[in-house]
Amino acid sequence: MNEKIQYELDDDLKEEYDLSQLKNPIRGKYYQQYQEGYSVTIHHEDRTTTVENFPKQNDIIVLDPDVKQYFPDSESVNSTLRSLIKLIPKR
Repeated sequence: MNEKIQYELDDDLKEEYDLSQLKNPIRGKYYQQYQEGYSVTIHHEDRTTTVENFPKQNDIIVLDPDVKQYFPDSESVNSTLRSLIKLIPKR
């Protein structure tokens, strides 16, 4: 299960965009803000806007990259944890 997954991306970036000056992204740069809740503004074709608020979420768990190799989605994480829960003695 230690195989790498490669994705093919369509490169539709316009030639006039110069991204050569971008620095390497910082992992988790917006993690704290995300934990505190956030809003998304949606601009519709009819020139109206809608703001959707996403409140603070306490149930977000971030997997480290080495763990994510083995658990690529929520289903695999939950399934494994349920198996482990069965091994915990009831109080």
